Amino acid sequence: MLYFVNFGMPDYKSGIEHAELKRLQLFEDHQLPCKIIARDWNRTLHMTANAAGVDDDHLLGMFDYYQHTEKVMSKHLTVADLDFGLQNLTTQDESEKHRYIVNRKNGAMVARVNYDDQHGRQVVSTEMFDGYGNLYCVNFYDSRGFKSLIQWYSPDNKIDNEEWVTPDGKTVIRDYYKKDVHGKLTKTGWWLSDHQGIIHQFATIDRLFEFFLNQVNGEGGNIFILDRSLLADDALTRLKKPAYTVMHLHNSQAGDAQNPLHSILNNNYEYALNNINKYSAIVSATQRQTDDVIARFHPTSKTFTIPVGIVPDKVLQAPRITEAKRTFGKVVAVARVAPEKRLDHLVRAINEVHKQVPEVTLDIYGYYDPTNKYEAKRKVEDLTKKYHLEGIVNLKGYTNDVASVYNDAQIFGLTSVMEGFDLAIMEAISHGVVGVTYDVNYGPNDIIQDGKNGYVVDFNDWHAIADRMLELFKNPQLMQKMSDGAYESANRYSPDSVWQDWNKLLTDAKQTLKGSEK
Repeated sequence: MLYFVNFGMPDYKSGIEHAELKRLQLFEDHQLPCKIIARDWNRTLHMTANAAGVDDDHLLGMFDYYQHTEKVMSKHLTVADLDFGLQNLTTQDESEKHRYIVNRKNGAMVARVNYDDQHGRQVVSTEMFDGYGNLYCVNFYDSRGFKSLIQWYSPDNKIDNEEWVTPDGKTVIRDYYKKDVHGKLTKTGWWLSDHQGIIHQFATIDRLFEFFLNQVNGEGGNIFILDRSLLADDALTRLKKPAYTVMHLHNSQAGDAQNPLHSILNNNYEYALNNINKYSAIVSATQRQTDDVIARFHPTSKTFTIPVGIVPDKVLQAPRITEAKRTFGKVVAVARVAPEKRLDHLVRAINEVHKQVPEVTLDIYGYYDPTNKYEAKRKVEDLTKKYHLEGIVNLKGYTNDVASVYNDAQIFGLTSVMEGFDLAIMEAISHGVVGVTYDVNYGPNDIIQDGKNGYVVDFNDWHAIADRMLELFKNPQLMQKMSDGAYESANRYSPDSVWQDWNKLLTDAKQTLKGSEK
Protein backbone atom coordinates (compact mmCIF):
# COMPACT_ATOMS: atom_id res chain seq x y z
CA MET A 1 0.00 0.00 0.00
CA LEU A 2 1.12 3.56 -0.74
CA TYR A 3 0.47 6.21 1.90
CA PHE A 4 0.72 9.99 1.51
CA VAL A 5 1.30 11.54 4.95
CA ASN A 6 -0.33 14.90 5.71
CA PHE A 7 -2.25 16.59 8.53
CA GLY A 8 -5.59 16.55 6.67
CA MET A 9 -7.47 17.79 3.63
CA PRO A 10 -8.70 21.33 4.34
CA ASP A 11 -11.16 23.41 2.35
CA TYR A 12 -8.44 25.92 1.50
CA LYS A 13 -5.75 23.72 0.01
CA SER A 14 -2.11 24.55 -0.41
CA GLY A 15 0.02 23.29 -3.26
CA ILE A 16 0.82 20.20 -1.18
CA GLU A 17 -2.81 19.09 -1.01
CA HIS A 18 -3.31 19.79 -4.71
CA ALA A 19 -0.18 17.74 -5.46
CA GLU A 20 -1.51 14.84 -3.36
CA LEU A 21 -4.84 14.90 -5.15
CA LYS A 22 -3.19 14.77 -8.57
CA ARG A 23 -0.86 11.98 -7.45
CA LEU A 24 -3.77 10.02 -5.98
CA GLN A 25 -5.61 10.17 -9.30
CA LEU A 26 -2.47 9.21 -11.22
CA PHE A 27 -1.82 6.17 -9.04
CA GLU A 28 -5.45 5.12 -9.19
CA ASP A 29 -5.35 5.33 -12.98
CA HIS A 30 -2.50 2.81 -12.81
CA GLN A 31 -4.35 0.53 -10.34
CA LEU A 32 -2.01 1.24 -7.44
CA PRO A 33 -3.74 1.07 -4.02
CA CYS A 34 -3.08 4.27 -2.10
CA LYS A 35 -4.44 6.35 0.75
CA ILE A 36 -3.93 9.81 2.20
CA ILE A 37 -3.04 9.57 5.88
CA ALA A 38 -4.43 12.43 7.97
CA ARG A 39 -2.77 12.84 11.35
CA ASP A 40 -4.96 15.55 12.88
CA TRP A 41 -8.55 15.33 14.02
CA ASN A 42 -11.02 17.55 12.22
CA ARG A 43 -14.77 17.18 12.43
CA THR A 44 -15.10 17.97 8.70
CA LEU A 45 -12.23 15.77 7.48
CA HIS A 46 -14.42 13.39 5.50
CA MET A 47 -16.67 16.15 4.18
CA THR A 48 -13.78 18.22 2.80
CA ALA A 49 -11.90 15.17 1.54
CA ASN A 50 -14.98 13.78 -0.22
CA ALA A 51 -15.65 17.18 -1.75
CA ALA A 52 -12.09 17.14 -3.13
CA GLY A 53 -12.69 13.75 -4.73
CA VAL A 54 -11.11 11.60 -2.00
CA ASP A 55 -13.56 8.90 -0.96
CA ASP A 56 -13.35 7.03 2.34
CA ASP A 57 -11.50 4.13 0.71
CA HIS A 58 -8.60 6.49 -0.01
CA LEU A 59 -8.52 8.28 3.34
CA LEU A 60 -7.02 7.03 6.60
CA GLY A 61 -7.32 9.34 9.58
CA MET A 62 -5.38 8.45 12.71
CA PHE A 63 -8.29 9.38 14.95
CA ASP A 64 -10.74 7.54 12.69
CA TYR A 65 -8.55 4.45 12.96
CA TYR A 66 -8.81 4.29 16.75
CA GLN A 67 -12.40 5.57 16.93
CA HIS A 68 -13.55 2.88 14.46
CA THR A 69 -14.96 5.58 12.20
CA GLU A 70 -13.03 5.06 8.98
CA LYS A 71 -16.34 4.29 7.31
CA VAL A 72 -19.56 5.50 8.90
CA MET A 73 -22.97 5.99 7.34
CA SER A 74 -23.65 9.73 7.43
CA LYS A 75 -26.61 11.02 9.40
CA HIS A 76 -28.13 14.48 9.30
CA LEU A 77 -28.03 15.33 13.02
CA THR A 78 -30.22 18.19 14.24
CA VAL A 79 -31.06 19.58 17.66
CA ALA A 80 -34.19 17.42 17.73
CA ASP A 81 -31.99 14.31 17.73
CA LEU A 82 -30.08 15.28 20.89
CA ASP A 83 -30.94 13.80 24.30
CA PHE A 84 -29.94 15.98 27.25
CA GLY A 85 -31.36 13.56 29.85
CA LEU A 86 -33.89 16.10 31.09
CA GLN A 87 -37.58 16.72 30.51
CA ASN A 88 -39.64 19.83 29.82
CA LEU A 89 -36.82 21.67 28.03
CA THR A 90 -37.37 24.68 25.78
CA THR A 91 -35.34 25.58 22.72
CA GLN A 92 -34.69 29.13 21.51
CA ASP A 93 -33.20 29.78 18.08
CA GLU A 94 -30.49 32.46 17.90
CA SER A 95 -30.19 32.25 14.12
CA GLU A 96 -27.86 35.24 13.83
CA LYS A 97 -25.35 33.31 15.97
CA HIS A 98 -26.12 29.94 14.33
CA ARG A 99 -27.12 28.27 17.58
CA TYR A 100 -29.97 27.16 19.79
CA ILE A 101 -30.26 27.87 23.50
CA VAL A 102 -31.67 24.95 25.47
CA ASN A 103 -33.21 25.92 28.82
CA ARG A 104 -34.83 24.24 31.79
CA LYS A 105 -38.40 25.12 32.62
CA ASN A 106 -37.12 27.63 35.23
CA GLY A 107 -35.03 29.41 32.58
CA ALA A 108 -31.65 27.96 33.60
CA MET A 109 -29.49 27.20 30.58
CA VAL A 110 -28.70 23.55 29.87
CA ALA A 111 -26.79 23.91 26.61
CA ARG A 112 -25.88 25.99 23.61
CA VAL A 113 -26.20 23.96 20.41
CA ASN A 114 -24.09 25.35 17.58
CA TYR A 115 -25.14 24.39 14.08
CA ASP A 116 -23.94 24.66 10.49
CA ASP A 117 -26.31 26.99 8.71
CA GLN A 118 -24.92 25.95 5.32
CA HIS A 119 -25.79 22.28 5.84
CA GLY A 120 -29.35 22.21 7.09
CA ARG A 121 -28.48 23.22 10.65
CA GLN A 122 -26.39 20.12 11.20
CA VAL A 123 -25.16 20.03 14.81
CA VAL A 124 -21.52 21.17 15.12
CA SER A 125 -21.11 21.23 18.91
CA THR A 126 -22.96 21.43 22.21
CA GLU A 127 -21.74 23.58 25.11
CA MET A 128 -22.99 21.99 28.32
CA PHE A 129 -23.76 23.87 31.58
CA ASP A 130 -24.36 22.55 35.08
CA GLY A 131 -27.12 23.62 37.46
CA TYR A 132 -25.00 26.57 38.65
CA GLY A 133 -24.43 27.95 35.16
CA ASN A 134 -20.86 26.68 34.79
CA LEU A 135 -19.60 25.42 31.46
CA TYR A 136 -18.30 21.93 32.15
CA CYS A 137 -17.85 20.36 28.72
CA VAL A 138 -18.14 20.90 24.97
CA ASN A 139 -19.11 18.04 22.68
CA PHE A 140 -17.98 18.21 19.05
CA TYR A 141 -19.84 16.25 16.40
CA ASP A 142 -18.30 14.79 13.29
CA SER A 143 -19.89 16.13 10.10
CA ARG A 144 -21.15 12.59 9.52
CA GLY A 145 -23.48 12.99 12.48
CA PHE A 146 -22.01 11.49 15.66
CA LYS A 147 -20.26 12.75 18.79
CA SER A 148 -16.52 12.51 18.30
CA LEU A 149 -14.66 14.80 20.73
CA ILE A 150 -15.45 15.87 24.30
CA GLN A 151 -13.61 18.78 25.89
CA TRP A 152 -13.83 18.83 29.69
CA TYR A 153 -13.47 22.18 31.46
CA SER A 154 -11.88 22.99 34.82
CA PRO A 155 -13.49 25.28 37.44
CA ASP A 156 -11.49 28.25 36.08
CA ASN A 157 -13.14 27.74 32.66
CA LYS A 158 -10.08 26.27 30.93
CA ILE A 159 -9.83 23.05 28.96
CA ASP A 160 -8.65 20.37 31.38
CA ASN A 161 -8.58 17.36 29.07
CA GLU A 162 -10.05 16.04 25.86
CA GLU A 163 -11.53 12.66 24.97
CA TRP A 164 -12.14 11.12 21.57
CA VAL A 165 -14.90 8.54 21.61
CA THR A 166 -16.28 5.81 19.39
CA PRO A 167 -19.84 6.24 18.03
CA ASP A 168 -21.08 4.10 20.94
CA GLY A 169 -19.37 6.39 23.47
CA LYS A 170 -16.22 4.47 24.42
CA THR A 171 -13.21 6.68 25.10
CA VAL A 172 -10.19 5.60 23.04
CA ILE A 173 -7.92 8.68 23.08
CA ARG A 174 -7.32 11.35 25.71
CA ASP A 175 -5.00 14.28 26.03
CA TYR A 176 -4.30 16.46 29.05
CA TYR A 177 -3.71 20.18 29.50
CA LYS A 178 -1.27 21.54 32.09
CA LYS A 179 0.54 24.84 32.50
CA ASP A 180 4.07 25.05 31.16
CA VAL A 181 6.93 27.06 32.72
CA HIS A 182 5.43 30.22 31.23
CA GLY A 183 2.01 29.57 32.69
CA LYS A 184 0.51 28.72 29.30
CA LEU A 185 -1.83 25.75 29.01
CA THR A 186 -0.30 23.07 26.82
CA LYS A 187 -0.95 19.43 26.01
CA THR A 188 1.35 17.36 28.22
CA GLY A 189 0.38 13.81 27.44
CA TRP A 190 -1.67 11.44 25.32
CA TRP A 191 -3.52 8.29 26.39
CA LEU A 192 -4.61 5.58 23.96
CA SER A 193 -6.68 2.44 24.23
CA ASP A 194 -5.82 0.48 21.10
CA HIS A 195 -7.93 -2.04 19.20
CA GLN A 196 -7.04 -4.78 21.70
CA GLY A 197 -7.89 -2.56 24.66
CA ILE A 198 -4.23 -2.21 25.62
CA ILE A 199 -3.44 1.16 27.21
CA HIS A 200 -0.53 3.25 25.91
CA GLN A 201 0.77 6.65 27.00
CA PHE A 202 2.74 9.15 24.93
CA ALA A 203 4.37 12.47 25.77
CA THR A 204 3.39 14.12 22.47
CA ILE A 205 1.14 13.61 19.48
CA ASP A 206 4.30 12.97 17.46
CA ARG A 207 5.00 9.84 19.49
CA LEU A 208 1.37 8.77 19.20
CA PHE A 209 1.58 9.24 15.43
CA GLU A 210 4.78 7.19 15.31
CA PHE A 211 2.96 4.35 17.10
CA PHE A 212 0.08 4.65 14.65
CA LEU A 213 2.37 4.55 11.60
CA ASN A 214 4.00 1.40 12.94
CA GLN A 215 0.57 -0.18 13.31
CA VAL A 216 -0.38 0.86 9.77
CA ASN A 217 2.88 -0.58 8.47
CA GLY A 218 2.09 -3.88 10.20
CA GLU A 219 4.46 -6.53 8.95
CA GLY A 220 6.05 -4.04 6.58
CA GLY A 221 6.31 -3.73 2.83
CA ASN A 222 4.51 -0.38 2.51
CA ILE A 223 5.56 2.87 0.86
CA PHE A 224 5.22 6.12 2.84
CA ILE A 225 5.50 9.47 1.05
CA LEU A 226 5.93 12.23 3.62
CA ASP A 227 4.35 15.40 2.23
CA ARG A 228 4.41 17.39 5.50
CA SER A 229 7.88 16.83 6.86
CA LEU A 230 7.39 17.95 10.47
CA LEU A 231 4.52 15.51 10.99
CA ALA A 232 6.66 12.40 10.81
CA ASP A 233 10.21 13.22 9.70
CA ASP A 234 11.60 11.37 12.70
CA ALA A 235 8.84 8.76 12.95
CA LEU A 236 9.52 7.39 9.48
CA THR A 237 13.16 6.81 10.41
CA ARG A 238 12.05 4.57 13.30
CA LEU A 239 9.60 2.15 11.70
CA LYS A 240 10.03 -1.30 13.23
CA LYS A 241 9.32 -3.25 10.04
CA PRO A 242 10.76 -2.69 6.56
CA ALA A 243 9.13 0.09 4.56
CA TYR A 244 10.11 2.37 1.71
CA THR A 245 10.14 5.91 3.10
CA VAL A 246 10.13 8.96 0.86
CA MET A 247 10.93 12.49 2.00
CA HIS A 248 9.16 14.76 -0.48
CA LEU A 249 10.60 18.28 -0.71
CA HIS A 250 7.70 20.59 -1.49
CA ASN A 251 9.70 23.74 -0.87
CA SER A 252 13.26 24.95 -0.85
CA GLN A 253 15.55 22.97 1.42
CA ALA A 254 17.47 26.17 2.18
CA GLY A 255 16.28 29.13 4.20
CA ASP A 256 17.57 31.35 1.40
CA ALA A 257 16.49 29.63 -1.80
CA GLN A 258 18.80 31.82 -3.85
CA ASN A 259 21.80 30.58 -1.87
CA PRO A 260 20.95 26.88 -1.57
CA LEU A 261 24.45 25.56 -0.94
CA HIS A 262 25.44 27.79 1.97
CA SER A 263 22.43 29.37 3.69
CA ILE A 264 20.81 27.97 6.82
CA LEU A 265 18.36 25.14 6.29
CA ASN A 266 14.63 25.57 5.96
CA ASN A 267 13.56 24.59 9.49
CA ASN A 268 10.74 22.44 8.08
CA TYR A 269 13.36 20.12 6.59
CA GLU A 270 16.21 20.46 9.07
CA TYR A 271 15.75 17.09 10.78
CA ALA A 272 15.13 15.26 7.52
CA LEU A 273 18.16 16.73 5.78
CA ASN A 274 20.43 16.05 8.74
CA ASN A 275 19.19 12.45 8.67
CA ILE A 276 18.83 12.19 4.91
CA ASN A 277 20.32 8.71 4.63
CA LYS A 278 17.74 7.25 7.00
CA TYR A 279 15.12 7.60 4.27
CA SER A 280 14.82 5.31 1.28
CA ALA A 281 14.48 8.18 -1.17
CA ILE A 282 14.32 11.94 -1.55
CA VAL A 283 12.00 13.51 -4.12
CA SER A 284 12.37 17.00 -5.55
CA ALA A 285 10.08 18.61 -8.09
CA THR A 286 12.84 19.99 -10.33
CA GLN A 287 16.23 18.76 -11.45
CA ARG A 288 17.79 21.99 -10.24
CA GLN A 289 16.72 21.24 -6.67
CA THR A 290 17.80 17.60 -6.92
CA ASP A 291 21.24 18.72 -8.07
CA ASP A 292 21.52 21.21 -5.19
CA VAL A 293 20.50 18.58 -2.62
CA ILE A 294 23.12 16.18 -3.97
CA ALA A 295 25.80 18.88 -4.05
CA ARG A 296 25.20 19.93 -0.46
CA PHE A 297 24.32 16.68 1.33
CA HIS A 298 25.91 13.92 -0.80
CA PRO A 299 23.12 11.48 0.07
CA THR A 300 23.49 7.74 -0.24
CA SER A 301 19.69 7.54 -0.33
CA LYS A 302 18.19 7.52 -3.82
CA THR A 303 17.18 10.87 -5.31
CA PHE A 304 14.36 11.36 -7.81
CA THR A 305 13.07 14.34 -9.74
CA ILE A 306 9.28 14.18 -10.12
CA PRO A 307 7.05 17.18 -10.91
CA VAL A 308 4.35 17.62 -8.32
CA GLY A 309 2.01 18.92 -10.97
CA ILE A 310 0.11 16.94 -13.57
CA VAL A 311 -1.81 18.47 -16.45
CA PRO A 312 -4.78 16.21 -17.30
CA ASP A 313 -5.07 14.94 -20.85
CA LYS A 314 -8.42 16.69 -21.26
CA VAL A 315 -6.69 20.02 -20.60
CA LEU A 316 -3.82 19.24 -22.97
CA GLN A 317 -6.31 18.23 -25.67
CA ALA A 318 -8.75 21.12 -25.15
CA PRO A 319 -9.19 23.70 -27.93
CA ARG A 320 -6.65 26.47 -27.63
CA ILE A 321 -7.87 29.97 -26.86
CA THR A 322 -6.24 32.64 -28.99
CA GLU A 323 -5.09 35.96 -27.61
CA ALA A 324 -7.81 37.71 -29.58
CA LYS A 325 -10.42 35.93 -27.43
CA ARG A 326 -8.77 36.84 -24.11
CA THR A 327 -9.26 40.07 -22.19
CA PHE A 328 -6.51 42.42 -23.31
CA GLY A 329 -4.26 43.51 -20.48
CA LYS A 330 -5.43 40.92 -17.97
CA VAL A 331 -2.66 39.79 -15.62
CA VAL A 332 -3.39 37.20 -12.94
CA ALA A 333 -1.65 35.79 -9.89
CA VAL A 334 -2.93 32.67 -8.14
CA ALA A 335 -1.26 32.30 -4.77
CA ARG A 336 -1.77 32.64 -1.04
CA VAL A 337 -1.70 36.33 -0.24
CA ALA A 338 1.29 35.80 2.03
CA PRO A 339 4.56 37.65 2.74
CA GLU A 340 6.76 35.18 0.85
CA LYS A 341 4.70 35.66 -2.33
CA ARG A 342 5.59 39.38 -2.37
CA LEU A 343 2.56 40.36 -4.37
CA ASP A 344 3.35 43.98 -3.58
CA HIS A 345 6.21 43.64 -6.10
CA LEU A 346 3.66 42.67 -8.71
CA VAL A 347 1.49 45.68 -7.85
CA ARG A 348 4.52 47.96 -8.33
CA ALA A 349 5.15 46.40 -11.73
CA ILE A 350 1.50 46.81 -12.74
CA ASN A 351 1.68 50.48 -11.77
CA GLU A 352 4.52 50.94 -14.27
CA VAL A 353 2.65 49.01 -16.96
CA HIS A 354 -0.53 50.99 -16.39
CA LYS A 355 1.21 54.24 -17.33
CA GLN A 356 1.60 52.96 -20.90
CA VAL A 357 -1.15 50.32 -21.12
CA PRO A 358 -4.19 51.76 -19.32
CA GLU A 359 -6.23 48.60 -20.04
CA VAL A 360 -4.01 46.47 -17.78
CA THR A 361 -5.57 44.80 -14.74
CA LEU A 362 -4.19 42.50 -12.05
CA ASP A 363 -6.52 39.95 -10.47
CA ILE A 364 -5.10 38.16 -7.41
CA TYR A 365 -6.71 34.85 -6.44
CA GLY A 366 -5.89 33.12 -3.17
CA TYR A 367 -6.79 33.04 0.49
CA TYR A 368 -5.41 35.66 2.84
CA ASP A 369 -2.56 34.63 5.11
CA PRO A 370 -3.18 36.08 8.62
CA THR A 371 0.55 36.51 9.38
CA ASN A 372 1.25 39.87 11.04
CA LYS A 373 -2.42 40.83 10.96
CA TYR A 374 -2.75 40.09 7.24
CA GLU A 375 0.38 42.06 6.41
CA ALA A 376 0.61 40.84 2.80
CA LYS A 377 -3.00 41.73 2.04
CA ARG A 378 -2.57 45.16 3.63
CA LYS A 379 0.54 45.83 1.52
CA VAL A 380 -1.40 45.13 -1.66
CA GLU A 381 -4.28 47.33 -0.51
CA ASP A 382 -1.98 50.17 0.58
CA LEU A 383 -0.07 50.21 -2.72
CA THR A 384 -3.33 50.01 -4.66
CA LYS A 385 -4.49 53.12 -2.88
CA LYS A 386 -1.10 54.87 -3.15
CA TYR A 387 -0.92 54.36 -6.92
CA HIS A 388 -4.65 54.96 -7.46
CA LEU A 389 -5.11 51.47 -8.90
CA GLU A 390 -8.57 50.88 -7.46
CA GLY A 391 -10.48 48.70 -9.92
CA ILE A 392 -7.22 47.82 -11.66
CA VAL A 393 -5.67 45.70 -8.91
CA ASN A 394 -8.31 43.36 -7.51
CA LEU A 395 -8.11 40.92 -4.59
CA LYS A 396 -10.46 38.15 -5.65
CA GLY A 397 -10.09 35.68 -2.78
CA TYR A 398 -9.89 31.91 -3.08
CA THR A 399 -11.41 30.20 -6.11
CA ASN A 400 -11.95 26.59 -7.13
CA ASP A 401 -12.52 27.57 -10.76
CA VAL A 402 -9.01 28.55 -11.84
CA ALA A 403 -9.59 27.23 -15.36
CA SER A 404 -12.01 30.06 -16.12
CA VAL A 405 -9.50 32.54 -14.70
CA TYR A 406 -6.67 31.25 -16.89
CA ASN A 407 -8.77 31.01 -20.03
CA ASP A 408 -9.38 34.75 -19.95
CA ALA A 409 -5.91 35.91 -18.88
CA GLN A 410 -2.88 36.85 -20.96
CA ILE A 411 -0.08 36.91 -18.38
CA PHE A 412 0.64 35.13 -15.10
CA GLY A 413 2.90 37.18 -12.80
CA LEU A 414 5.10 35.63 -10.10
CA THR A 415 7.40 37.48 -7.68
CA SER A 416 7.88 35.00 -4.82
CA VAL A 417 10.94 34.86 -2.59
CA MET A 418 10.98 31.06 -2.95
CA GLU A 419 8.89 28.24 -4.36
CA GLY A 420 8.90 24.47 -4.25
CA PHE A 421 7.40 24.10 -7.72
CA ASP A 422 4.36 26.38 -8.10
CA LEU A 423 1.42 24.43 -9.41
CA ALA A 424 -0.39 27.63 -10.33
CA ILE A 425 2.07 28.74 -12.99
CA MET A 426 2.18 25.19 -14.40
CA GLU A 427 -1.61 25.19 -14.67
CA ALA A 428 -1.50 28.66 -16.19
CA ILE A 429 0.76 27.67 -19.08
CA SER A 430 -1.45 24.63 -19.75
CA HIS A 431 -4.20 27.15 -20.52
CA GLY A 432 -1.94 29.21 -22.77
CA VAL A 433 -1.17 31.95 -20.24
CA VAL A 434 2.27 33.51 -20.67
CA GLY A 435 4.43 33.47 -17.54
CA VAL A 436 6.57 36.38 -16.35
CA THR A 437 8.54 35.45 -13.24
CA TYR A 438 11.54 36.20 -11.11
CA ASP A 439 14.46 33.81 -11.48
CA VAL A 440 13.43 32.10 -8.25
CA ASN A 441 14.24 28.64 -6.92
CA TYR A 442 12.54 26.28 -7.38
CA GLY A 443 10.01 25.70 -10.13
CA PRO A 444 9.16 28.98 -11.84
CA ASN A 445 12.63 29.23 -13.40
CA ASP A 446 12.16 25.68 -14.68
CA ILE A 447 8.51 25.78 -15.75
CA ILE A 448 9.00 29.08 -17.58
CA GLN A 449 11.49 28.73 -20.42
CA ASP A 450 12.77 32.20 -21.10
CA GLY A 451 11.75 33.40 -24.53
CA LYS A 452 9.61 30.34 -25.28
CA ASN A 453 6.57 30.38 -22.98
CA GLY A 454 7.32 33.53 -21.03
CA TYR A 455 10.16 35.43 -19.42
CA VAL A 456 12.43 34.83 -16.45
CA VAL A 457 13.89 38.09 -15.11
CA ASP A 458 16.51 38.84 -12.48
CA PHE A 459 15.48 38.09 -8.90
CA ASN A 460 13.89 41.12 -7.17
CA ASP A 461 13.81 43.24 -10.36
CA TRP A 462 10.17 44.24 -10.57
CA HIS A 463 11.10 46.91 -13.13
CA ALA A 464 12.13 44.04 -15.43
CA ILE A 465 8.77 42.35 -14.77
CA ALA A 466 7.06 45.53 -15.94
CA ASP A 467 9.31 45.84 -19.00
CA ARG A 468 8.60 42.29 -20.14
CA MET A 469 4.86 42.75 -19.68
CA LEU A 470 4.97 45.95 -21.73
CA GLU A 471 6.93 44.17 -24.44
CA LEU A 472 4.22 41.52 -24.65
CA PHE A 473 1.26 43.89 -24.55
CA LYS A 474 2.75 46.08 -27.29
CA ASN A 475 3.46 43.14 -29.59
CA PRO A 476 0.36 40.98 -30.18
CA GLN A 477 2.29 38.60 -32.45
CA LEU A 478 4.88 37.99 -29.74
CA MET A 479 2.14 37.45 -27.14
CA GLN A 480 0.50 34.86 -29.37
CA LYS A 481 3.82 33.13 -30.05
CA MET A 482 4.51 32.90 -26.31
CA SER A 483 0.99 31.62 -25.65
CA ASP A 484 1.50 28.89 -28.25
CA GLY A 485 4.78 28.05 -26.53
CA ALA A 486 2.99 27.86 -23.17
CA TYR A 487 0.50 25.34 -24.52
CA GLU A 488 3.29 23.24 -26.02
CA SER A 489 5.50 23.29 -22.91
CA ALA A 490 2.67 21.96 -20.74
CA ASN A 491 3.13 18.54 -22.37
CA ARG A 492 6.14 18.07 -20.07
CA TYR A 493 3.59 17.58 -17.25
CA SER A 494 1.26 15.13 -18.98
CA PRO A 495 0.06 12.13 -16.93
CA ASP A 496 2.18 9.77 -19.03
CA SER A 497 5.32 11.85 -18.55
CA VAL A 498 4.90 12.23 -14.79
CA TRP A 499 3.96 8.55 -14.44
CA GLN A 500 7.27 7.56 -16.03
CA ASP A 501 9.06 9.55 -13.32
CA TRP A 502 7.03 7.98 -10.51
CA ASN A 503 7.46 4.52 -12.00
CA LYS A 504 11.22 4.79 -11.59
CA LEU A 505 10.76 5.36 -7.86
CA LEU A 506 8.15 2.62 -7.53
CA THR A 507 10.43 0.16 -9.32
CA ASP A 508 13.23 1.03 -6.89
CA ALA A 509 10.82 0.62 -3.96
CA LYS A 510 9.79 -2.82 -5.15
CA GLN A 511 13.43 -3.92 -5.50
CA THR A 512 14.39 -2.41 -2.14
CA LEU A 513 11.52 -4.02 -0.26
CA LYS A 514 12.16 -7.35 -1.94
CA GLY A 515 15.76 -7.16 -0.78
CA SER A 516 14.68 -6.38 2.79
CA GLU A 517 12.78 -9.69 2.94
CA LYS A 518 15.97 -11.69 2.66
